[in-house]
Amino acid sequence: MLRTYAIVEGRILPAEGKESSIFVFVKPDGSEIASLESTFRLDAHTLQSSLDPDELSRIEFESDHCAVILKRPRSYSSEDQFLFKVSSIGLFIFKDRMVILIPEEVPLFDGKESISIRTPLDVLLKVFYRSITHFLHHLKVINMICDEIERKVNASMENKYLIQMFTMEKSLVYYLNAINSNAVLLEKLRNASSKIGFTQENLEFLEDTVIDNNQCLKQTEIYSDIVSSMMDARASIVNNNLNNLIKRLNIWTIVIMVPTFVVSAFSMNVAIPLQKNPSAFIMIMAMSAVALVASLFFFRWKKW
Repeated sequence: MLRTYAIVEGRILPAEGKESSIFVFVKPDGSEIASLESTFRLDAHTLQSSLDPDELSRIEFESDHCAVILKRPRSYSSEDQFLFKVSSIGLFIFKDRMVILIPEEVPLFDGKESISIRTPLDVLLKVFYRSITHFLHHLKVINMICDEIERKVNASMENKYLIQMFTMEKSLVYYLNAINSNAVLLEKLRNASSKIGFTQENLEFLEDTVIDNNQCLKQTEIYSDIVSSMMDARASIVNNNLNNLIKRLNIWTIVIMVPTFVVSAFSMNVAIPLQKNPSAFIMIMAMSAVALVASLFFFRWKKW
């Protein structure tokens, strides 16, 4: 699906016809890919890489344009089962126009204008900045979900909550790899600024974007370390709770076996003391009760 936009008075607005300078292809099919190859003379491999979620961020220079592939969070749905994934975006920057490939419908140009939009290079920096902002929003959500799962783990020993924690840890690993890949791309953009044609204003905004991305990377590392440490701690707590439960069950089993042994001894079909005593039943029950209380006091004295 193709959507066209134009840069009007420093803003990106929907447009049609010759006024369009930004072409956004949402999940392009085979015919649209072929049209891109013929109309814009784009490399087929780079086009396919733009839609590959496992592709690393990179920049390539062609004769009449440069191709940029960056990472951004994938839109989350309930079907993902707490797994936050990443996707790739392809940006092909020409002198006076721009082609963007995205694998799903995502807001690219929303939010506050952080830079005055005049050229496709400004659009590139805006998309990059929105990607970082999107990562930060998802990190906040992941942190809130982890706090909720932590409370559930404390109150329950069910495996599903631990599995959810493993999933969150896996998501943070994906995010960490994607943000680090974007950091490498930002460094390449900065080193090739003169070749790309960045203005002084672009460079200043690029420096701010590098700082924001590094902060996002650091925050992801902290969250990843916290979840990893929390996973180890929760696993130890669950094992400790299970050991305590088994210990209590064993103690009650032993406590119950002691009076059972007393009663069984006097129930044997042989000559035994008290068999002709009319108060034998009461005496045996009393001995069983004494044995039970003595066992309980013994375990309490041992602090078991």
